[in-house]
Amino acid sequence: MCSRQKVRLFVVVICAVISTASSLSYAQDNQAGLPDSPSQSSRAKHGNEVDREVSWRTLPKDFLHDQKNIWLFPTQWTKGHYLVPTLAIVGGTAGLIVADPHAMPYFRTHSGNLDDLNDVFDSSITSGEVIAVPASLLIAGYIRHDTYQTSTALLAGEAYADSAVVDLAMKAVTRRKRPSDVRPGNSFNGTFFSGGKSPFKGSSFPSGHAAGVFSVATVVATRYRNHRWVPWVSYGFATVVSCSRITTLAHFPSDVFLGAGLGYTITRYQVLRPR
Repeated sequence: MCSRQKVRLFVVVICAVISTASSLSYAQDNQAGLPDSPSQSSRAKHGNEVDREVSWRTLPKDFLHDQKNIWLFPTQWTKGHYLVPTLAIVGGTAGLIVADPHAMPYFRTHSGNLDDLNDVFDSSITSGEVIAVPASLLIAGYIRHDTYQTSTALLAGEAYADSAVVDLAMKAVTRRKRPSDVRPGNSFNGTFFSGGKSPFKGSSFPSGHAAGVFSVATVVATRYRNHRWVPWVSYGFATVVSCSRITTLAHFPSDVFLGAGLGYTITRYQVLRPR
């Protein structure tokens, strides 16, 4: 796929995202019982939870509060909290790390069959797609003077930033070599602590794309859960983007699994918690 086609695809995706956000907003204006319905409070109860509201003024303080709780998260285990999701992510990641050296030769061998698909999910394109979601919600929210929608956009940005900090810290420590950096014919074993020194490009574990897209998807899916199709679209998009990081040989399956787990859990158990 040529560069011009990539640009066109990116523009189409941006327009589709903005159109979806606008359609969602219009639909909410014409239905009762939705979070941002003009006749209702902007806070909507869902089970035992109350949707958070955030503003530009509170965002820096909220971000620092998040980081404090995220890095003190192990203290929650001593109280018996979050043991099931923690064990699921740790166990799944450990299992996939063992399977990585056996799985990656298949993706390397068949990468040529996925060239067109991989071009569509190029790193810069997928990053732009993920950023376009909260950006389009923010623009639509300001146009409609919809505080619930602008709050959703800010929460998505907060979740993205929170997951990015954790992701970069782990990359800096693990310095895992990317699959694409393993020479053809060489084993995919021994990739930890042998990659580049930069956590931005030379380190693979965990996947920043997976963490970012799942953090944004979790915010959108949770805040607009009254629309049954929204969680399916949000998590479906996040899954496709995350899996594309494996087919492009940018990440191992364990990188993607852990990144997705971090994005979801940080957002679900910290960012979206009632304050």
